[in-house]
Amino acid sequence: MTEIPIKRALLSVSDKTGIVELGKALAGKGVDLVSTGGTAKALRDAGLDVRDISDLTGFPEMMDGRVKTLHPKVHGGLLAVRDDAEHAAAMRDHDIGAIDLVVVNLYPFAQTVAKGAGRDEIIENIDIGGPSMVRSAAKNHAYVAIVTDPADYALVEGGTTTLDDRKRLAAKAFAATANYDAGIARWFATIDQGETLPATLPLALTKGAELRYGENPHQSAALYLPARQGVGGIAQAEQVQGKALSYNNYNDADAALELLAEFRDGPPTCVIVKHANPCGVATADTLIDAYKAALACDSVSAFGGIVALNRPLDEETAAAISEIFTEVVCAPDASDAAKAVFAKKKNLRLLLTGELPDPARPGLSIRSIAGGILVQSRDNALIEGELKVVTKRAPTTQELADCRFAWTVAKHVKSNAIVYAKGGSTAGIGAGQMSRVESARIAAWKAKDAAEKAGWGESRTIGSAVASDAFFPFADGLLTAVEAGATAVIQPGGSIRDDEVIAAADAAGLAMVFTGMRHFRH
Repeated sequence: MTEIPIKRALLSVSDKTGIVELGKALAGKGVDLVSTGGTAKALRDAGLDVRDISDLTGFPEMMDGRVKTLHPKVHGGLLAVRDDAEHAAAMRDHDIGAIDLVVVNLYPFAQTVAKGAGRDEIIENIDIGGPSMVRSAAKNHAYVAIVTDPADYALVEGGTTTLDDRKRLAAKAFAATANYDAGIARWFATIDQGETLPATLPLALTKGAELRYGENPHQSAALYLPARQGVGGIAQAEQVQGKALSYNNYNDADAALELLAEFRDGPPTCVIVKHANPCGVATADTLIDAYKAALACDSVSAFGGIVALNRPLDEETAAAISEIFTEVVCAPDASDAAKAVFAKKKNLRLLLTGELPDPARPGLSIRSIAGGILVQSRDNALIEGELKVVTKRAPTTQELADCRFAWTVAKHVKSNAIVYAKGGSTAGIGAGQMSRVESARIAAWKAKDAAEKAGWGESRTIGSAVASDAFFPFADGLLTAVEAGATAVIQPGGSIRDDEVIAAADAAGLAMVFTGMRHFRH
């Protein structure tokens, strides 16, 4: 059958949004309303005639509501194939009435977890009867309509349903229960049992937005959101203005925010990212000075890039950013005057993130490969305690500060990564080269080019600290940094040629420290 009249509807919802209006519309079409608990009360309070589920089943709701819809008269009424003679006979023999519409949304499990509830409350918010009814109705969508989202109430309030609508509603219903069960399974494994990488990794994701295209116009793309939200990220940022974000915008803005988060409790900081790599990072006493210093590191690459700030955007900084083409600006907040400046740049996207993410937060990094998915814990390691000085000369206080700054930035640069830094600002960044020495040379060249464009007397690599995301396998990369004028080095250590590299550093008068950890980023 294509179009089916709704003669009986079972309504049982946790979210009461729109349920009274739907109940009135159905009652106006002569639909027999059956309901449970709080939903029945809400409908009766609105003056509607509603039958309790116990009137249908002949059994009372029991065990604090745990058992109310798990009954043959419910599931028989949902699963019966109406034009099958044996099914029809079973319905007659056991006094099972057909149910044509089920409206269910499930206990708020994810919301209960998110609010920090105790384990017992979380367990009580695992819905059993709801998903069972949803799945029964969705399976039998040839005859039964299942609505799990208040946004779909308009499809059924007319009193009839079409097969096409029932198919779409069934697909949405199965996705809803899969999403719901995935959230429960993941909570049990990762939170309750403390497994970082469980034997089965269920993902509960809901489409947040369809994007114009992926990395390239021939690729389709969408943004998906987890059911359970923690501290927001780029995906949850408020877009104040500008055209819709693209796949690349999201990817680059996320890279900028992740690096910026490392400085969330520090002084005013600006991060400029291009193609998921930082091209300039700086801290300063004011936001405008941090932006200018970050821009000076590589003003060419900054064109068409992403700017991220760890302080609310002010008018002066907004005006400076507006002087060149910028794709996206991210900040915790923005003044009305700053928004007014950007309003003149209709295509520039302004994202307000609110609180910045915690860089040390746990989580998983997920990447697809041909035939599988790679999963790892987030690279949330931070330098804690003393660094190991391995050279004859220890770094000065300023050199040590520059080392730590360069190391933090290098953590977010594609491997092989080399970062020169001086006075709280990047001087040169070399990213993604097959040879570490080439990254060192590129970073030094970019620093020299920046100095020439800015009219400085010398490159900012002179007297800088240099960070390498992994150990120097040979002394040549370190010697390139010496040629660039670096006086201090921070690197993981651990090469079989560490002694050779340390000797080269001592011969050049460098101070070098080992972190004992690396930060490959591919």
